[in-house]
Amino acid sequence: MLEKKLHSTALEPETCVLIGLIQGRETREEVAEHLEELAFLATTADAIKKRTFVQSLGRPDTRTFVGSGKLQEIKEYVEEHDIDILIFDDELTPTQLRNIEREIPERKILDRPNLILDIFAQRARTAHAKTQVELAQYQYLLPRLTNMWTHLQKQKGGIGMKGPGEKEIETDRRIIRDRIAHLKKELTAIDKQMATQRGNRGALVRVALVGYTNAGKSTLMTLMSKSDVFVENKLFATLDTTVRKVVLQNLPFLVSDTVGFIRKLPHQLIESFKSTLDETRESDLLLHVVDVSHPQFEDHLAIVEATLAEIGSNDKHTMIVFNKVDRIKVEPFGSTREDIMDGIRERFERGDREVIFISAKEKWGMEELREVIFEAVKAIHVKRYPYHNFLY
Repeated sequence: MLEKKLHSTALEPETCVLIGLIQGRETREEVAEHLEELAFLATTADAIKKRTFVQSLGRPDTRTFVGSGKLQEIKEYVEEHDIDILIFDDELTPTQLRNIEREIPERKILDRPNLILDIFAQRARTAHAKTQVELAQYQYLLPRLTNMWTHLQKQKGGIGMKGPGEKEIETDRRIIRDRIAHLKKELTAIDKQMATQRGNRGALVRVALVGYTNAGKSTLMTLMSKSDVFVENKLFATLDTTVRKVVLQNLPFLVSDTVGFIRKLPHQLIESFKSTLDETRESDLLLHVVDVSHPQFEDHLAIVEATLAEIGSNDKHTMIVFNKVDRIKVEPFGSTREDIMDGIRERFERGDREVIFISAKEKWGMEELREVIFEAVKAIHVKRYPYHNFLY
């Protein structure tokens, strides 16, 4: 019944074009940066970008997202160069998706949420992550069902049925709803198991690494825990939460590395990854890792803080760890790296929020980071267990 796969597993890399929209108060430079990130997502999904199209509209066209003229231009290029996939930087409505598929047939049409879901599906390794991703995919798919099946206008009969019977699209919807209900039950059971595991870790202070995807959390986790953690220069290299025990000056605590956040993260994923994000919610200290060398690092920082607020973790004691300081470009500003770091510290450091600069790759600033973490963890431990001070 469900004839179309939820994500592609093609052996040969597919070609794609990227499509962005300048709308509202967005600038061309901001949209260009968003499309660079979209290109990185496409590369992570093993697609080869051939061209980028940008349209300027006050708001998305309700029928075709980019307007009929621009869509015709895209169609001519796609057909001339035999492009496999069209990737839009914003979420498409079911109506927009249907109209675009009708205008440019026999091509895959993806929006940013769909692409992110596809990457998550490729990256999921454990049964828990696979269940979370599958649930998010089906929740995304359900309202778009009419656009993704080719056999939906058919009808089937059945024993005991009068007339032509139930349309296959209704059968497909029912199957997907049943599957969603089943996956939710599975995740509820897994959530209980993971909650028990977290409870069994004892009374150790918990530290969670959070941040924009590809900020260097897993590299930092490897250095802190001296253990092998998967590291790759691609988006969403880590989906499953990794927890390691770390000991600093005889003081043990737990460090967890969680899935990275990103702009326009599909809400289905936030809901499906609830149990994974519980590691963040239940932590005592957050290390917010930021790639300070990225031109849009302030935007990334704000996106992560907004997502933390959405999941109820914005009231945690937080340290901002500005990573990749070795890659800060000083030439355009006519300043030294130290001057730039001082300016960033002045802007972001507050009384309840420390700012640390490191390079996890070059192992620069790690001793200072360990000292600051030790003092913070010790303060939490002393407050919680005032009679254990002899440990320090």
